[in-house]
Amino acid sequence: MTSAADKRKMRSASRLYAVQALFQMEQSGQGLDTVKREFLDFRFGAAQEDGEELIDGDISFFSKILEEAVSYQARIDQMADRAIVAKWKIDRIDPTLRALFRAAGAEFVGMDTPPKVTIVEYVDVAKAFFPDGREPKFVNAVLDHMAREARPEAF
Repeated sequence: MTSAADKRKMRSASRLYAVQALFQMEQSGQGLDTVKREFLDFRFGAAQEDGEELIDGDISFFSKILEEAVSYQARIDQMADRAIVAKWKIDRIDPTLRALFRAAGAEFVGMDTPPKVTIVEYVDVAKAFFPDGREPKFVNAVLDHMAREARPEAF
């Protein structure tokens, strides 16, 4: 039986994998099904170079994030464009951040995750990718704006 803490870790891992998968889809031009299958076959629970096993993700949660991100990509990208204060369009943003905004946006528009949970989780993902940069603060601000637009009733 899986504990609540284990479920949270699995969902956190799924979010990280979803950002990586969305990044890969954009960079490689591969479709949703191809990338999802690769992640499920080769990434979930795989051993790292140091021999430590990666945390298994929640497969259905991971799949749902990807499916919603693809389904709502135009809407999510428009929300991100409006949230980016520097007046940059999303296509000028770092591709990792673009994938992160799309994954988080999927949770805002197509899933029931509380927006504040989504924001905290994806700021943590940003810290994993950008441990020494300003990006996590930028991500927090953009996601807060996106969440308020997508789910104003939650605030």
